[in-house]
Amino acid sequence: MATKHGVSRRELLQLGFGMAGVGLLAACAPQSPAAPTAAPAKPAEAPKPAAPAPAPAAPTMAAAAAPTQAPAAAKPAADAKPTAAPAPAAPAAAKPAEPKLGAQLVGKLEGPTILTDPAQAPKSFKEAPMLAELVKAGALPPIQERIGQDPLVVKPLREIGTYGGTLRRAFTGPGDKYNGRRFAGIDNVVYWDYACQKIVPNIARGWEEADGGRSLILQLRRGMRWSDGQPFTADDFVFWFEDMYSNKELTPAPMVQMMIDRKPVRLEKIDASTVAFRSPSPYPALLVVLTGLNRLGGQHENGSEGLGAGPYAPAHYLKQFHPKYTPQAQIDDAVKAAGFDNWVNLMKNKSDPALNPDLPVVSAWKTVSPANSAVWGYERNPYSIWVDTEGNQLPYIDKIQMQLAENLEILNLRAIAGEIDFQGRHIDLGKLPVLIENQQKGNYKVHLDPANFGSDAPLRLNMSYEADAEVAKWLNNKDFRIAMSLGIQRDQLNEALWLGMGTPGSYIIGEDSQYSPGPQYRNLNMQYDPKQANEILDRIGLDKKDAEGYRLRTDNGQRLRIELMTQSGVFFPLTKVAEMVREHWKAIGLQADVKENERSLAEKLISANEHHIAIRAADGIEDIYAQDPGNAFPSSGTSYNGPLYGRWFASGGTQGKEPPPRMKEMMELYQKAMGVPDAERIALTKQVWSILAEELWTIGTVGLSPATTGVRVSKNNLGNIPDRLFNSASHKSPGSSQPATYYFKS
Repeated sequence: MATKHGVSRRELLQLGFGMAGVGLLAACAPQSPAAPTAAPAKPAEAPKPAAPAPAPAAPTMAAAAAPTQAPAAAKPAADAKPTAAPAPAAPAAAKPAEPKLGAQLVGKLEGPTILTDPAQAPKSFKEAPMLAELVKAGALPPIQERIGQDPLVVKPLREIGTYGGTLRRAFTGPGDKYNGRRFAGIDNVVYWDYACQKIVPNIARGWEEADGGRSLILQLRRGMRWSDGQPFTADDFVFWFEDMYSNKELTPAPMVQMMIDRKPVRLEKIDASTVAFRSPSPYPALLVVLTGLNRLGGQHENGSEGLGAGPYAPAHYLKQFHPKYTPQAQIDDAVKAAGFDNWVNLMKNKSDPALNPDLPVVSAWKTVSPANSAVWGYERNPYSIWVDTEGNQLPYIDKIQMQLAENLEILNLRAIAGEIDFQGRHIDLGKLPVLIENQQKGNYKVHLDPANFGSDAPLRLNMSYEADAEVAKWLNNKDFRIAMSLGIQRDQLNEALWLGMGTPGSYIIGEDSQYSPGPQYRNLNMQYDPKQANEILDRIGLDKKDAEGYRLRTDNGQRLRIELMTQSGVFFPLTKVAEMVREHWKAIGLQADVKENERSLAEKLISANEHHIAIRAADGIEDIYAQDPGNAFPSSGTSYNGPLYGRWFASGGTQGKEPPPRMKEMMELYQKAMGVPDAERIALTKQVWSILAEELWTIGTVGLSPATTGVRVSKNNLGNIPDRLFNSASHKSPGSSQPATYYFKS
């Protein structure tokens, strides 16, 4: 795409700054946020950010290397004759490597610091003006009574902020719940620092391991309260464990995360502010599990990770919907009044922070208008435990307004027009040239946050497929999978759809990760080699073709057709990827049928084991312990790579279908890794990834790029915005950058 000034798309990105003026028909914008109010006390000099922790290298988007100096010509010997042949000319200087497209938009990984030394905690506290008015009116207790004895102290990235304003964002509907919760709903008991290298306190103020790794003891924050002012105590953990998780109607099958060596983990109360996980075997990985995006990842995982997410729940509120505590007739009336068919679905709705504004929460903001409305709204939690180093209760920003976008095109047009204050989710990499060009006009800045997983659009084969025995046979044939991989022109995909900014290759974790099995696996069977692919397909028995050159089934002589299923309304144009792969495979005689489905329908087909190959991002594999490993291998009944095998894994072999030996070996390695010290877990995880790379149950295309949630826009009047944040689903980005410290500049 050339600009009106004759600058190509690639040239524009290499320049890194835009030219004025691309006309856009902007959708009706929400009103601009009110001018923020200064914090009650003018801070002294803003604290300087702490030195950043060692950060993962940007995935191959480095600046060009310095040119190599050419060697000088050799000096002739003293007795050389005048007629001697002239010395050869000095070789030309080596041409510097061209920087990867967009590299200048990848900033330094940076973020705020969580302070854990009580001596550094502020001695007095202040609050937002909107809360101060409620205190004055007697509607709220004083701030000292609301934050408890152990507030969570955050040193902002650059400076102490000012209070006020409404942050405008966008979402795509009720199924887009992670959009809100990864920004406003970070409520894990423990979490990550901004570089996602170190585990830090969050809802819990501390922890210790005991009994040889069989006990993980969590110290809760004394005096902490839910958003409705009720005490948050160990009883909320007990209620979750005994009445939510252990109730077979609410939680029919045990969580993988609450099992070790196929034996259950218990949770018990020690005192009002202390709880303990008790495991039958050492479970060193449990602390990592608690940091992540899984069913032990906090209250906000309800609704996306299924009912019963924990490890705590507001007992004082949810007991009214639970038959153990409320007469069944009264619950039946509530079920009928709310339009549900049973108490389980009522409880699912009432425990979902995105759908129930009445639900007490412990996050920095709480929902005030639900995600199934045109505006998903949040307001500050008056009982937020977060404070800055000057004692100002966080968040700085009063409200978040997430406007429903009818489709991704409209969402991106709003961003280009400057109608969104902060957004990374759903911003289209293909719009990057226009986003850059309109930065000044829209009063925003573009950031790139490359992710560390190997493929934004991998082909995820359904290894447990059964509906068509012929197709199932070939999907389970490793040589067939290798041939499919060799038939994909990844460099072409990268240039056409990733603007040349990705890395072609396997879908496995990036080489910067401690879990990487090694760089040799990046390109294993990933080269484009249609000659070899054709030879393989001929050799394994697919040597007969029809008049158009497509290979024929071995059972009935008809054309072999492989379905590539994609989803609409997701981060990347997956259907375009599938269509290009379909064209590539013509050269090896494979017929691919591309089928795009709406996301919820696609997920139903996957759960029903009806798909051949699904194309979907492999995000979340950055840490397969912090996040459910379903994006790496089958771990549940909704796994893309084999839902029947996933059910077998999740149920301990009582449901689903037993996987083939190589997959079982890999699953056993993963389970063993949960119960060993860090060094052993890292070594075992490398073995897991080597098996995944060798077996090609998932075929990578292009990744290690900013394509998935890594093209970020932020308005210039926002403060404490990192130049680069750690882009990772398993670490709930942008949550690790502590959005509660973002603020509107005066």
